[in-house]
Amino acid sequence: MPKPIPLPRLQSVPAADPPYDDERGPRSGPPLTDGSLALAPDPYGTAAPRGGLIVSPRGSLPDERSLRGLGQALAEILCGRRPPQTVHDRLTERAYRELVRAGKMIETRRPPMVGLPHVQRPSDGTVEMCLLVHCGERSHVLALRLERFGVQWLVTDFETA
Repeated sequence: MPKPIPLPRLQSVPAADPPYDDERGPRSGPPLTDGSLALAPDPYGTAAPRGGLIVSPRGSLPDERSLRGLGQALAEILCGRRPPQTVHDRLTERAYRELVRAGKMIETRRPPMVGLPHVQRPSDGTVEMCLLVHCGERSHVLALRLERFGVQWLVTDFETA
C-alpha cells in the first residue's frame, strides 16, 4: 500500500490593509517611514513654526548629508513613492505648489537613489546643487536652489530632467 501524501497546512493570512491610526494603540518615539527615507529633525532645536528644517549657523552652508537627504526625499516624491507633504516645511510656498502640480515626473520601477550632491554657492545666502538620481535603466538629474531665511535653508526652485 502506498504511503499517504500529507495535506497542506492552512494558516491564517494577515489583513492586507494597514490598521487605522486609532487601531494602532499608543505609540511613542519618532513616526514610522515605511520604505521612505526619514528626514532628520531640526538638530539645533530652534522653535521655528516649521519643524524639521535644514538649519545652519549664520555664515555656514548646510551639511552634505542634509542636502542629500532632501534631494532623496524630492526624488521619491517625483517618482510617486512619497507624499509631497513630507517636505512642505523645507520648501517655500511657491516651490511647494510647483512640486504638487508637477506630480509624478520620473517613471521608474525601482526606488530612486541619489548620488552625492554637487554644490555651488552663487551668492551669500544661496546654494544651488544638482544630484544624479539613479532609477534603474535610466538616470535623471535633479537640480535644487536653496535660499537662507534666518537660519533656515528653504528650496525656492527645482528642476529635473
